[in-house]
Amino acid sequence: MTQHLHAEWTKLRTLPGTGRLLLTLVMLTVAVSAAAAAVVSCTSADCGHDPGKISLFGIQAGQAVVAILAVLAISGEFGTGMIHTTLAAMPGRITVLAAKAVILTGLTVAAGSVAVLASALAGRRILLDNGFTPELPALTGEPMLRAALGSVLYLALIALFSLGIATAVRDSAAAIGVVLGLLYLFPAIILMVPDPDVAKLLWRISPMNAGLTIQATTHLSSLPLTPWGGLSVLAAWTTAALLGGGLLLRARDA
Repeated sequence: MTQHLHAEWTKLRTLPGTGRLLLTLVMLTVAVSAAAAAVVSCTSADCGHDPGKISLFGIQAGQAVVAILAVLAISGEFGTGMIHTTLAAMPGRITVLAAKAVILTGLTVAAGSVAVLASALAGRRILLDNGFTPELPALTGEPMLRAALGSVLYLALIALFSLGIATAVRDSAAAIGVVLGLLYLFPAIILMVPDPDVAKLLWRISPMNAGLTIQATTHLSSLPLTPWGGLSVLAAWTTAALLGGGLLLRARDA
């Protein structure tokens, strides 16, 4: 496994655009989070806004960068034919996929942690300037700590989910389309469903809507899912994508 990890680290590290994508993840997440905090004001003790979700709003944009990086981590090899060389040198296909998953998760967690911490710090400062009370959830206290750590886990799950989809689909453009469609079009479709019960059910199984409940720091009792329950929904999507991708990788010719 050590050789597999070294090989996948070398490939991902030397993949054109990896560094730029990780930097973009941090910058985009922080910028969107700061912008979201800047347009929200609070003039009462309980103005209905969730400061945790506002401070970490940029995760909704940064996840697209994570998805692209994850897709390119494997679909690029299928596109160039390098996958034949990889599997000839390391015949264990599931082990190759597992090594890619480990390296991708490590990079995502590292960059995601920087993005989340910077977003939380910037968001708190801006929200205080916009009228929020000094009793904002502390960065080191529950539930803000859970929201921050959960957001990093959310990005890691998005990376693995995208890797699984890309392994099954193989084509970069198609895989990115599927992932971004499930993340962003799913919520839009929910808004067009007239039946509230059906809409609520779809909300609960939506990978983005359910997963991002982990960021909630206020009014938790009104949520359709608990924060960790919502993240578990995304984990189920990720598990299904990786299992499906792994099975297809074993069953099909490279």
